Amino acid sequence: MEQLMRNFFLFLAKNKSLTNLAKRYGLRFGAGRFVAGATLESSITAIKRLNEKGMPVTIDHLGEFVDNEREAAEMTQHCIDAIKAISKEKLDSQLSLKMTSMGLDISDELVLSNMRKIMDAATKHNVFITIDMEDYSRCEKTLEIFKMLKSEYDNISTVIQAYLYRSLEDVQTLDEYHPNLRLVKGAYKEPQTVAYPEKSDVDNNFKKLIETHLLNGNYTAIATHDDEIIQYTKDLVEKHKIPYDQFEFQMLYGIRVERQDQLMQEGYKMRIYVPYGNDWYGYFMRRLAERPANVVFVLKGVFGK
Repeated sequence: MEQLMRNFFLFLAKNKSLTNLAKRYGLRFGAGRFVAGATLESSITAIKRLNEKGMPVTIDHLGEFVDNEREAAEMTQHCIDAIKAISKEKLDSQLSLKMTSMGLDISDELVLSNMRKIMDAATKHNVFITIDMEDYSRCEKTLEIFKMLKSEYDNISTVIQAYLYRSLEDVQTLDEYHPNLRLVKGAYKEPQTVAYPEKSDVDNNFKKLIETHLLNGNYTAIATHDDEIIQYTKDLVEKHKIPYDQFEFQMLYGIRVERQDQLMQEGYKMRIYVPYGNDWYGYFMRRLAERPANVVFVLKGVFGK
C-alpha cells in the first residue's frame, strides 16, 4: 500500500496541468506546512525564527526544468538576489539550487556560465552553495560540473542519493576533492536497473555512504527523518570519536519538528532545508511520496485540527 501511494504521488508530481493549477492558487491545501512562503521576503520571518532557535538553514527557490535561456537567466539572477539577501539580513543560511533551473538541459556552456555567476556572488558574500541532485539521467552531468566548480571554488557541495547503485563508487571517487556532501535516500521514481527497489537495501547503502564519507575525514550532511539512520550515525560517531563539527543532520522544513529540536538539544548541528516559491507543487508531491504519513498533516491543514 505504501509503495502504491508513493507511485501515485510521484505520478502527480509530474502532472503539468496540476502544477499550473497549483501556481495559480498558491500555497493552499497543506503545502504551507512544508514551504516557508511564495517569496524569499515572505519566508525571512520563518528563517529568522529557526536561526533564533539555534538552527542554521539552507534555502531553496523551488523551480525545475527550464527550457530556454531567458528563464535560466532569471533563475540565476534570483539565486544571486537570494545570496545578497542572506548577507543583508545576516541569515545563518546556505543556498541550495537545481542546475536544471540554470540551463543544465540546454547546454554545458550556459549552465557553467550561470553557475560561475552564482559562485562569484556566493564567494563575495560568504554564502555556501549546494547543488541538489536530480533524477538519474542528470546524475553524471551534475557530478562532472560539480568537480569542475569544486576545483575553482571552496564554498560548494553536492548531493549523493542512497537509492542509486552507483552512489558508493561516486563517494569514493569524489574523495580526492575532499568534498562536503549531503547524503539523502532519494525521492525520484527510478527503474530497478539503476536504483534499489527495496527500502532495506536503500537503508543499508545509506549507512555505507555515511560510514565511508565520515571515515574518509570529509564533512557530511546526513539528510534524513529516519530514526534508524539517525541512531546509526550517532553510534558510528561515538565509536570512531568523530568530532561533532565534521557532520550535521538535515531535515525538511515542517517535518518532525520535535525531533529537530531534540537533536539540537542533544548537541548535534541541525540544519533545516527551507523551500520557498510559487513552483511548490512537484516538491510537495515528492514529500508526500517519501513519507505517506505526511498526508495526515495535509488533511489537518485542509479540514482543521
